[in-house]
Amino acid sequence: MKVEANARLVTIFVNSTDQWHGRPLYSAVVQLCQEKGIAGATVSRCVEGYGAGHKLHTVRLLELSENLPVRIEIVDLPERIEPLLLALEGMIGEGLVVVSDVHILRFLPNPKQ
Repeated sequence: MKVEANARLVTIFVNSTDQWHGRPLYSAVVQLCQEKGIAGATVSRCVEGYGAGHKLHTVRLLELSENLPVRIEIVDLPERIEPLLLALEGMIGEGLVVVSDVHILRFLPNPKQ
């Protein structure tokens, strides 16, 4: 069975060393999403990137490999994303948040089979 809907995709770019109350920020964001019942959240550690400060973070340079870019992707209906964005404002000290309107296709097992 296929379900289609308009949704919002939130992509957050932070560093792997960013902290929130003594734990990794990316982990705290995922926990917040779970607590708020958000449809899905995924964390990806990136191998290379830079932000507004143009400082390169890469696994190619041993001394920089501890501080790598992290991408957190969150998807849900717009009315569920808006309250999440307000909560994230207090958590993200430095980073980039991109919010996109998307059309999702969700494939579910057919209950009649």
